[in-house]
Amino acid sequence: MYAAAQELHQPAALTAIAGLVVAGYGLTRRTRTTGERSGALHGDRSVQVSQKAANRGIVSTGDRAINTIDQRTIGQQTVLPDAAVRPVNEVAAPRGLMHIAGHQQVFVGRAEELDRLEEALRSAGGVVAAVSGLGGVGKSTLAARYATTRSQPFNPVWWITADTAEAVQSGLAALATALQPELTDVLPLEALAERAVAWLGCHPGWLLVLDNVTDPAHIAPLLDRTSTGRVLVTSRLGEGWHRFDAQVLLLDVLTAEQAVELLTRIAVQGRPGADLDGADELVAELGYLPLAIEQAAAYLRQNRLPPRGYLDLLAASPAVMYDRAPRGASAERTIARIWRITLDQLTDIPRVAQVLRVLAWYAPETIPAALLAPSPIPQSSTTLWGRWPPTT
Repeated sequence: MYAAAQELHQPAALTAIAGLVVAGYGLTRRTRTTGERSGALHGDRSVQVSQKAANRGIVSTGDRAINTIDQRTIGQQTVLPDAAVRPVNEVAAPRGLMHIAGHQQVFVGRAEELDRLEEALRSAGGVVAAVSGLGGVGKSTLAARYATTRSQPFNPVWWITADTAEAVQSGLAALATALQPELTDVLPLEALAERAVAWLGCHPGWLLVLDNVTDPAHIAPLLDRTSTGRVLVTSRLGEGWHRFDAQVLLLDVLTAEQAVELLTRIAVQGRPGADLDGADELVAELGYLPLAIEQAAAYLRQNRLPPRGYLDLLAASPAVMYDRAPRGASAERTIARIWRITLDQLTDIPRVAQVLRVLAWYAPETIPAALLAPSPIPQSSTTLWGRWPPTT
């Protein structure tokens, strides 16, 4: 029997034990020596712990260990199956273990980008590949497409939303329970995440997708300890990946032909013969940005509206249309919300808000950088001028 004891108090020092100990973070072997025993529990495998040690976690001793415990305090015990505490290097991933978010989305073009991703991740030193680009340009969609269509040799293939350190930990914990379902509701979140990192560190052939990384520091502890598999990162950040020796793919908007194809495939679903007059003008107005096109196409389908009708609405109320999510879609996945996040981040850079307000008065064409030159350049490296252009 294996016992997960949250609090087992003993007035004396610890006695000799041997076996597996999971004290919140993974499996280790420990040997401790103490003096007298306080009491006994049924079973042939347990551990005597001290009041000062405040031992917490899963404890298993050797075959001849005596179940001893302070008779005064028994906090909580959870009986685990033998498989739950075996070393991570002995845990094999179930065949075909896969978790990929958003792989059902409509996908067009990007053949060259998929080839470049495959080349980066299959190369001898290609441990990390990063897909970078504007919000709504299709980074996550590209990663999901690669993971579903070109990841056959990898197992497991696991998707983690990585916009915060807490989200990374939660995703790793989910991987741990997918590898060993018997650990579900047994170990705390931190222990599950640590066990997943330990598993990744000693097994080859896996693919991890870390989606929407907002700060490389959130994933650095994970990447510092795993080098036997492959990691695909998506992020709006174009810099900061050199410390991981990552190959960076800068993702651009769709071509005009791809943009029209995406609009058409979504807009005509359930509407054979739908009026698509003005499709070319609409995708151009939307800047060939995939998320904006998906948002507009879903609106066309749901409201049985032609592209020219959407152009009229866009001209009359751009703020409303860019912020309107299709029925059934996430309200957080609209162009207005995506860019609001980007602008909020940019305002943390000194003087950037002032520059953006000035540039907003210019036509939507390439703006010469020389227009920004007359202002004296501050010496501080943290100013806008030392980081221009913004990478987000």
